[in-house]
Amino acid sequence: MSQHEDLIRQFYTAFQNRDYATMQQCYHPQATFQDPVFQHLNAQQVKGMWQMLLTSAKDLRASFSDIQVKGDSGTCRWEAWYTFSKTGRPVHNIIQATFEFKDGKIYRHHDAFNLWRWSRQALGVSGLLLGWSPMVRNTIRKSATYSLSKFMSGEK
Repeated sequence: MSQHEDLIRQFYTAFQNRDYATMQQCYHPQATFQDPVFQHLNAQQVKGMWQMLLTSAKDLRASFSDIQVKGDSGTCRWEAWYTFSKTGRPVHNIIQATFEFKDGKIYRHHDAFNLWRWSRQALGVSGLLLGWSPMVRNTIRKSATYSLSKFMSGEK
């Protein structure tokens, strides 16, 4: 098993255990992250995002599989099951993660998932009917960005 494969396993095992501190240690000081909701996060923001998500989750469960590493890049499939706090609706998200590594840490992290599928689960009928639209997608992104900013500033 390679160092990078070990790092991915450490990262997602920490995720399963809701150990955001270990997840944060897996990132390079100049790391970046993006997914369909949280776009263009720097290292401080991605660390804050994981802390926010893990400390606010009530019933989060996660799994990971299909780790593949080649040189300084890798991929992993992971899934999360949780209740979306704003609506109380259950979500099962299926994510394909891609990584670039530098100095033994995660340097670039990109999670890809179907935002319309997510919005149908998390938002119900409005997500089903409008989750594909740029307006709803931008509202989801703005809400997530606001929540992260508020969390990182220590606001309640």
